[in-house]
Amino acid sequence: MSDPWLTIVGLGEDGPAGLTDASRSALAAADVIFGGPRHLDLVQAGSRGAMWPVPFSTAPVLAQRGQRVVVLASGDPFWCGAGGSLMRDLAAEEWISHPAPSCFSLAANALGWKLEETLCLGLHAAPYEQLVPLMGRGVRILCTLRDADAPKDLANWLVHNEQAEAKIHILERLGGPLQRITASTAQNFDVPPGGAPVLAAIEEATSPGLPQASGLADSHFDSDGQITKRPVRALTLSALAPRQGELLWDIGGGSGSISVEWCLAAPTARAITFEPRADRITNITANAAKFGLSHRMRAVHGKAPDVLDGFALPDCVFIGGGGSQALLDHLWSLLPEGTRIVANGVTLETETVLMAAHARWGGHLLKVELAEVAPLGRMRGWNSARPVLQWSVIR
Repeated sequence: MSDPWLTIVGLGEDGPAGLTDASRSALAAADVIFGGPRHLDLVQAGSRGAMWPVPFSTAPVLAQRGQRVVVLASGDPFWCGAGGSLMRDLAAEEWISHPAPSCFSLAANALGWKLEETLCLGLHAAPYEQLVPLMGRGVRILCTLRDADAPKDLANWLVHNEQAEAKIHILERLGGPLQRITASTAQNFDVPPGGAPVLAAIEEATSPGLPQASGLADSHFDSDGQITKRPVRALTLSALAPRQGELLWDIGGGSGSISVEWCLAAPTARAITFEPRADRITNITANAAKFGLSHRMRAVHGKAPDVLDGFALPDCVFIGGGGSQALLDHLWSLLPEGTRIVANGVTLETETVLMAAHARWGGHLLKVELAEVAPLGRMRGWNSARPVLQWSVIR
């Protein structure tokens, strides 16, 4: 980093006045300055200014290797900024960064919120559904928004998602002379559009939100009836043991409920759901979107094992439907050592396959027999579900 060609500069609403000496020196020496229109105006980039392309791409920056280049970003370039996107194509010696306080830090200081106790989300280019698993009583959330009209859209979304009483603070142009902070409840939202950049701070929700334990109610999912039911799903997620950054192959996805809860369990977990019936792909896709997981959960139409080729190998595999000896043999030859496999079976044929797999490869067999109370004439009795045989093993 003794002589990097690229300098990433965090810029606040106070413009050059808030920059460090190192940032000012980099700007003065730059041949090209990349940024949004607001950024370029704040530093008076003039003929050296180059706006980010739409759709966003780092290619124009990378094409300037050999020149002195500055990239402008709001606040901290590595918190919902351009810094992370650029790192995919840069070596350590090519760049240096001079951050400014992030918009989240500015918002927390303006409101008096403890930042370590506040959830921070970038919703300027993401769906509000990412709030679904997070909203609840006692939760405080800071989120970046797309533009000046977005706060009204967020308020409407909260009303339609059982959080009408939630309080929303709208924080615009923080740290500059045009800073404005207003507040309203979602259901009575009447804040006129202001200026970007804009954040929302959400608190005082009255609805409890989603539980954090595995085994959400079946009613949360779009389904044609082909769904791993709540108690078995909770046991299955326990056996799958999701961890940060891991990839799940969900084979025979049905509604995709296992993949959804896998992703909800760890914020960086991902899932690919393979489903042989095209009509069920619609439900899987809808459920991913409902929980704000479309960026981490993918539905693929096709029958395993044929459909499995060409995808990144998983850390864990769940077989919820269509388990066969051919599929298990294929997985055993394909998957690297250490991969976790969990398979559920309800038919005698699948049970036979799983018991044979246990005898051959070891692991753990669990038989689950559940019954729920149901009317029986004028009284009540136990309504037994089909037993589920679960085989789990580490490859």
